[in-house]
Parts: sequence; structure tokens; C-alpha cells
Amino acid sequence: MSRIIRNLGKWRLGRNDLENHVLDAFLSGRLDRRSFLRHGACVGLSVAAMAAAMKGFGFDPVTSALAQNGKPGGTIRIALIAPSGLIDPVTVADQYGLLVLQQVGDFLVLDGPDLVLKPMLATEWSPNEDGSVWTFKLRDDVKFHDGRKMTADDVVASIERLADPDNGSNALSAFKGVLSKGGTKKVDDHTVAFHLDAPNGNFPYYLSSDNYNAIILPADYSGNFEAEMNGTGPFKLEKYTPKVGATFVKNADYWGGAPLLDRVELSFYDDQQPQVLALLGGQVDVIQQVTVQGSQSLFNNPAVKIIQLPSNAHREIHMKCQSGPFADKRVRQAMALTLDRPRLVQGLFRGMGVVGNDSPFAPIFPSTDKTVEQRVKDIAKAKQLMADAGTSGFDVTFTTMQIQELPALASLIKNAAAEIGINVNLKIEDSGAYYGDAVPGKSDWLDSEFGMTDYGHRGIPNVFLTAPLKSDGTWNAANFKNAEYDKLVTDYVAALDLDAQKEVAGKIQRLLLDETPIIYPYFYDYLTATSPNVQGIQPTAMGQIFLEKATVG
Repeated sequence: MSRIIRNLGKWRLGRNDLENHVLDAFLSGRLDRRSFLRHGACVGLSVAAMAAAMKGFGFDPVTSALAQNGKPGGTIRIALIAPSGLIDPVTVADQYGLLVLQQVGDFLVLDGPDLVLKPMLATEWSPNEDGSVWTFKLRDDVKFHDGRKMTADDVVASIERLADPDNGSNALSAFKGVLSKGGTKKVDDHTVAFHLDAPNGNFPYYLSSDNYNAIILPADYSGNFEAEMNGTGPFKLEKYTPKVGATFVKNADYWGGAPLLDRVELSFYDDQQPQVLALLGGQVDVIQQVTVQGSQSLFNNPAVKIIQLPSNAHREIHMKCQSGPFADKRVRQAMALTLDRPRLVQGLFRGMGVVGNDSPFAPIFPSTDKTVEQRVKDIAKAKQLMADAGTSGFDVTFTTMQIQELPALASLIKNAAAEIGINVNLKIEDSGAYYGDAVPGKSDWLDSEFGMTDYGHRGIPNVFLTAPLKSDGTWNAANFKNAEYDKLVTDYVAALDLDAQKEVAGKIQRLLLDETPIIYPYFYDYLTATSPNVQGIQPTAMGQIFLEKATVG
């Protein structure tokens, strides 16, 4: 123990209070190794420093697995659903478009499958005392595909573009109330400071691969991304054909080293089944994402590899809180009590997921309070709540879209609602019609009285807490307005300390269980399918597939 105490003293020297707090929490046992790596990276401790600290404290450092060695060269062929709109880094809003972005562009920070931040275009980052200003140091060896060097000017312009409300930026769902236009400032050619709207303990995640719009583009970006796709990424655009696909060639000057592959081919499909047939027939090597519904022939198939990643990806079933049949929270609670969540996870995902508890705090988040009582199916209680609210039932339209398991879940929701007298009419649309312009008044998603949408994986719950649930949230389809909730979220977002985050998280979880503006039935694992000869690819639960070290045998 004396050796550990001496090492602790050595590691505390020269570090700020936040870094020392994380070191103290790890040594005291309040953080396990995974949480130490995750939270330490967020406040600016490098992976190398944390590994060295663990070794100095008498623990075996966690090391990343080495990529398998494969034969360089060749082409990898990837199947995915056709992006729903224009491929533009500012406005892309689906995981299919983001896969295109990510081949040619890089982020300041990479959020790995373990939710631990790693350097990408930024080499290090750190907050000021209260987390209201974060400073990022940039790599000095990065070139855009047109040969120009990346500098702080490009980073400032890229993030300002996303923070400008006049641009229709999809990233405003994350940046609103966090980073406003004018808050991103150049310090020198390789240093950028982000002056936030309010203190934020997890801000580096907003500039990571979590925020799939935040690839760095030249300061003079023309706005016509589909024509040029001039980024800093490992592959360069060869050809893009809307609704058909895209091809890319290796970037020999990539800052991370030239990719092993020569080419990448993306083929767009309308739905899952043709992708499954293409993989089994040898026409493609990878399916970006597979779901159990429609892909049963891939499971337990020796000709297919399934990469399974735990995630916080989920479905949100919103109910309008300010008017209509769900204005009484007892009716919302009753609807939530009709769902048999374990059966949903087993039936829709073959058990590859976890039940939700009607808040966005998935078990995978370190700050989630796991002592909050789990909501379970209880039809008798649901009927009593309906009676207490003065209703024996009503007719309502349930609006969602035709992707993955959503139509199947919609049918199950219809059946469940019928048990308490709610007659549900299903309206299932293509994703373009469902999302519309993604603004109130022009979106079936945001305007529907009772509806369901999909939310992809994130490294932190902040966007889930703000965009669909805060009174001024960009995607507040439930029209939920609760001053106490808004204050709790502000406190959670500002907290730099994991213990403080967990304390506030528990209060938020209990408040949302009571109010039930949104039902969160489950959090499902992210699945990617490949042929057996594919090696070295790294999917993320956001939908990206990193291919720098990939090979096809």
C-alpha cells in the first residue's frame, strides 16, 4: 500500500483538480477500470497516462487488442439502406448518410465501442475550472484530400457552421444550449477554445464521432459535399450516385497511415432482405447493420460473422403531454404498463438487448442509477389508472416509419393498448415522409399525437436528455414541459464529477417514471454482419465502420 500511496503522490503532481479527482476515485474503488478510462479520457487524461497510472497503482493496464493482420489491397463491399436525403455534413440526419461522411471525414475525437474517448484530429483537450471553456490541441500533420493542411481555421469554420441556426444544422439537436455561434475561437494555428453557453462536464463527446455531423471540412467549404467530399479521412471519393451507391479509393497521405484496402464500395438498398441475400450470395462483404427481424438466416450461420456491440440505441414512444388523450399523466403511465419488456427484447432481438425503464439512462452509462425500481407490465394497475383519469378508452393514431423492427413493435403496441381500451390505428410511413423537415408543423414525427422514432447510440445521454425532453428541446415530439426536469438536466450536464452525475441521474429517472412523456421499451445491441474473410473492421453502435485496418481475404 505504501508503494501505491507514493505512486499516487507522483501522479498527482502537475495535474489539475479534475484529473486528480478521477485518479482518487479509481484508487478508492468508486470507479472500475472501464469507468476510469472513460471518465479520465473525458477530462483530458491520455490513454497512455491512464495505463501508466494503473500500472503504477498495481493494476494491470487495459490494452487494446491488436488488429488482425490481413493481406493488403482489394475492395470491401458494404451494403446499407439508402440515405434518406442529401449527403451534406450539416444536415445529414440518418445513420446511412453518416457512413458515407465517415469514410472521407474525421472527427476531433473518436468515441470507441467502450465509450472511451481517443484522440483523432485533436491530440488532447482539457476544461477550465468549471467546464465552461474547453481547449483542444490539434494535430499538425493533417491534410485535406486536395492537399491543403488542416489548421484551427478549418476547425473553427466547421463547428461554427454546425452551430449556426440559419444553416438548418442537424447538430443543433446536440449544440442547442451547449455551444452557440461565435463560441468557437482560434487560439493559434493548432489550438481551438470552445466557449460554452453553460458548464458541461462531457463536452468532448459533442465533438467526437458521437456527433456524426462534426467531421472537419475546409474553411472555404462550398456547400456541395456530394460533388467533392473533400475531407481528411482515410478514403477519397471516386464516384457518388444518389440512391445507388458510392465508391472510394485509399488516401495514401492519410495522417493515420495509408489504409490497407485499395477501395471501398457502398451499395444502397431499400430494405434489409436484399442486403441479406447479397451477403449470402457473395455480392457484398459487410452489412452495415442487421436486425433480427428480416435477418434470421444470418444467425447461427457458419458462413456469416456477427459483430455484436452493447449500445444505448433505442426507440422512443412519445405521447403528447399538453393536449389530447395523453394530457393526463395517468393515461401515459397506463400505456407504459401494458408492455412486457423482457418479451419484447427476446422476441424482437433474440435477447440481444436490455429492457428500458422509461428514461434515456441505459444500463451502459456509468452515471445511470441502477437502484431505480424497474417498471413492469401490470394490466390491472393500468386499468385503474385509466379509470382514475376518467376514461375507459379512446381511438388514437400511432405514427412511425418502415425501418428495422419498428413496424413489428408498432403492431405489438397496438395489441398491448387494446388490453386497456385504447384503439390504435397504425400509420407506418417511409422515413422521408415520417421525418419531413424535422421541425414542428412540417414533420409527422414531431406533430404526431402518439408516435415512435429511433435514436442511435451515443457515448453520453446528454442529447437524449435535452433534444426530446427539455421544454425547448429541438425534437420535443411529446411537448413535454417541466421546469423541475429542465433544472435537473442543467445540473446533470454541468457536473464534471461522476458521483454528482449519478446523484442527479437518479432524480431524473424517477421524475420521468412519474411523468412518462416517453416510453423507452428497450436498448438493443448493435449488430453488423460480415463474410468470414473480412478482418480488422471496427463498427460502432452509431453506425460508423472504421476501415483503416480492414482487409478482405
